[in-house]
Amino acid sequence: MALDPDRFQALAGFRHALRRFLAASEAISKAAGVTQQQYQAMLAISAWPGGSMSIKDLAEELLLTHHAAVQLVDRLAKADLAQRSPSTVDRRSVELALTPGGQALLERLATLHLEEMLKRKPALTASLRRLRPMESDGESGPETL
Repeated sequence: MALDPDRFQALAGFRHALRRFLAASEAISKAAGVTQQQYQAMLAISAWPGGSMSIKDLAEELLLTHHAAVQLVDRLAKADLAQRSPSTVDRRSVELALTPGGQALLERLATLHLEEMLKRKPALTASLRRLRPMESDGESGPETL
């Protein structure tokens, strides 16, 4: 089924708001001296249920290979933002945690990111409202979005 122009406009509006947020997010992270991926890793480590995230968990959470996740953690550890400790469950793996400095940086960055997300909320929600009728038309599958 073909999409009408209003739906294309809603999709474009949503993607535009996302791109603006991602650009702002990049600037926020860069100003703090970390990459987007490092910020995402710190956020994932901090938010992990149970508080003991493994390298494997981080790789899955960020859609990375195991090797890429190890390198990312190496960079975080070198910057004293995260640390490894032996797993209490499996001696073959390590558990990840943020250092006090990493936690402080994450809190600052998360606050700035939340402020930026809230700036984008009107555009994002307006676009989603315009797209909502697609659900009732049976067009909500991934191939249409």
